[in-house]
Order: sequence, then C-alpha cells, then structure tokens
Amino acid sequence: MDLSTTYMGLKLKHPVVPAAGPLSHEIGTIRQLEDAGAAAVVLHSLFEEQISAEAAELDHHLSHGTDSFAEALSYFPDAHDYKLGPEEYLEHVAKAKTAVDVPIIASLNGASHGGWIDYAKRIEQAGADALELNVYFLATDPELDSAAVEQRYIDILQAVKQAVKIPVAIKLGPFFSAFAWMACRLDKAGADALVLFNRFYQPDIDLEKLEVVPDLVLSSPFDMRLPLRWAAILYGKVEASLASTRGVVTGQDVVKLVMAGVDVVQVCSSLLRNGPGHIGKMLTEMKTWLEENEYESVEQMKGSMSQKSCPNPAAFERANYMKTLHTYAGRC
Repeated sequence: MDLSTTYMGLKLKHPVVPAAGPLSHEIGTIRQLEDAGAAAVVLHSLFEEQISAEAAELDHHLSHGTDSFAEALSYFPDAHDYKLGPEEYLEHVAKAKTAVDVPIIASLNGASHGGWIDYAKRIEQAGADALELNVYFLATDPELDSAAVEQRYIDILQAVKQAVKIPVAIKLGPFFSAFAWMACRLDKAGADALVLFNRFYQPDIDLEKLEVVPDLVLSSPFDMRLPLRWAAILYGKVEASLASTRGVVTGQDVVKLVMAGVDVVQVCSSLLRNGPGHIGKMLTEMKTWLEENEYESVEQMKGSMSQKSCPNPAAFERANYMKTLHTYAGRC
C-alpha cells in the first residue's frame, strides 16, 4: 500500500506531520518524532517580537545610554518567555537538519512587513526544506478596512517568496469575509501551500489578580470540522498544496481530511496529550481503514469527498445547515 503524498513539492512517506509546537523545541524530541514515523516536522515558530527585541537591544548597545535600556526592553516580550532567540533558532534549524532525515519546515510568526522577513533567507541558509508563515494578525483598529488587512497577507507572502527559493506555506485564520476568494488570491500570489487554520488564542480574566491572562486550551476533535469543510471547498480550485491542522486524533481523522482534499495533516494537541508514539497508532488506524475499504494508495482517495467530487456538493454549504438543525431537533 502506498501512503505517500506530495506537499509543496516535497515527497513525503505519508500525510501525518507534527505541527509547529513545543515538541520541536528539543533535538532529542525531534528524533523521537522521526522514530515514531513523522513524515516531516514543522518546527516551533520564531516570533517577529523576538527579532524586534534583538534589534532593539543591538540598537541600545550601539547608540543609547544604559539608563534607557530597561524601559526600552519593556516594550517587547521577556526573552525568558521564549525557548530560543533568533540566532539560536537558526542554529536549531541547522541541528535539526543534521539530526534527522525527514524534511524540516521552519516557522515564522508575525504580523507586519518588517525585519522578520529578512530572517526567511537566513532560515533557508540554515538548511530548512520549507518555510511556514504563521501570519497572526488581529485587525483591532477600526480605521483599518478589510482590503488593507487582506493586502497585508499578500505583501508578506510576496516579500518572503522573493527572498527565498524554498517552498513557502502560509498559515491562515478563518476570519475572512470571503475566505475562498482570499485563498485564491494567496494561491495566485505564489503560496506553495495553505495551512488551515491558525488558532487565535483567546485571553481570559483572572478575577483574583484582575489581570488579562493567556489561556491555552488544546484542540478537540470537533475543531477538525472547520478545516475539513474548507479543504473540501478549495480542493481543485487552487494549485497550492493544502494542509489541515486542528483537532486530529485518530487515523480515521486523517482519512477524512485527505478525502476532503488535503495533502498533509498537521498534528499537535494529540501528540502533546499522548506523546510522539501516537503517530504510529494513527498510521496503523489509517492503514487498517484503507485495507478494509480496498484502497491501494492515499492518492486514490485524495479529494474523493471534496465539494468537487462528492455526490452532494451542497452539503458543504447552506443546504446542510437546515438539515443539521432538523436532525438535532429530531433527537428531542
């Protein structure tokens, strides 16, 4: 049975890829992911703020007095909040490439057309096989219109594509008023892959300290439904590879997403819960399902349940909305 797939031109032995996250902080764990069967590894992100903080510190040492240093750094995240700084991240990419044989996909997380784009070239030089752009941008300015927000994504993508020769994926949030149109714009702008979807983590309020605090909640199986729907809608409409991330737990989940049209399935939360060895379990479940249903390859089933190919294309749009509500009402 042939489980292989192609993602951004990279030939992978199967579709299961660890997503950007804390498991890639250590080289030893990256080796464990490879040993468990990972087809590639997306490294944790280098953040735009880290690069900005490094630049601010250099500027201080070159042109500012010591009295201003502590105050200047207060504008940036504490360096201790991050596992690796910019230079260490580049070293980490190089070490990961040496340590394992599977493709290494680096990740940049930012929101502006700034100095972090210059790091894309340095990441390429460090040996990364591809680069994932995690554009994490919340449009909170009421003076910023939707066209400007969309253009920001296009500008960042095109600037990075001009800087590097390795494949570039862009990881998107779902909050565009016309997501299919935006996906096609990014495809035409040169995206080698669209990753569905970024999670915009929501803050909480600590009632004891009266502070706004971060609150990380791992994804649940239901979260898989959103990328499944949009992968099915986009399949055949864009040339870019499609990747999903969110809520994948079982090998059957991988099958569903591949049938919807994705080339790879990125996994994070289930590996944090169950450890790297969970990849092997997912692959066994996936292979069992394919054998029982007489599929000979992943390519054979890819996109077979997309909107383009499934018997009821309207199921991915409004027609299924009423049916879903009536189905639930029937249980009462």
